[in-house]
Amino acid sequence: MVFLLPVLFSVMFLGMQAALYYHARTVAIAAAQEGARAAAAETGTTNQGTRAALDFVADAGGDNVLTGVVASGARTVTTATVTVRGRSLSVIPGWAPLLEQSATAPVERLTR
Repeated sequence: MVFLLPVLFSVMFLGMQAALYYHARTVAIAAAQEGARAAAAETGTTNQGTRAALDFVADAGGDNVLTGVVASGARTVTTATVTVRGRSLSVIPGWAPLLEQSATAPVERLTR
């Protein structure tokens, strides 16, 4: 029992950490996609894209999912890209994994 219990707790905490990381990663990529869609709209801007990404993270749980979230974006004539960076929550003291997810969407435009 003395040897089995620490192994059991280690496996349990590693499983919880993996779930927290996966959830934070999923929220970050969804926020980047939402921001890219907003920035790629015909009248969209980079600021609208980054704002949409940050709003998505806030609606998805904010600091309870990702901490220190920063969104950046770029828009060219043909594409809009939004990148979301943040740190996942952690059950391991002193360790907060950094996440960075990007999404790119084609810019809407009228053609003949």
